[in-house]
Amino acid sequence: MPTIERTITTTASPEAVWAYLSDFTTTNEWDPGTVRTVRRTGNGEVGTEYHNTSKFLGRETQLVYTVVESSAPTRIQLRGENESVTATDTITMTPQGSGTRVHYVAQLEFRGMLRRLDPLFSLPVLNLPFKRLGDGAQQGIQRNLDRL
Repeated sequence: MPTIERTITTTASPEAVWAYLSDFTTTNEWDPGTVRTVRRTGNGEVGTEYHNTSKFLGRETQLVYTVVESSAPTRIQLRGENESVTATDTITMTPQGSGTRVHYVAQLEFRGMLRRLDPLFSLPVLNLPFKRLGDGAQQGIQRNLDRL
């Protein structure tokens, strides 16, 4: 199962970081794979749905993300699904001095025929696109949080 895991430290307060990252439409600003994310229903709490269009390896895909856990201001988890993949994004925010440490984990689980590819992603060459995506997301989160 491909996994992206990054830790970011920022001088932004935990409350400001929570306000920014718990609104998944901000992926428009920090996630290099996101073409567009819009909130479909809800107010950001558990059950809120976001429609995400992402581009990966030259192909656009649509996912519906649902907030499955929300513990303000420390943790949010969203699950994105379509017919070929389930993506689980977990963002944990921990106060650190006057700033915040953010731990971001995105796990992808393939479905259907694509599930057979899962073992191949342990090979470094096939994991490279996920590494690049994670690096870009880390840079985007860092840049945007440091502006808060």
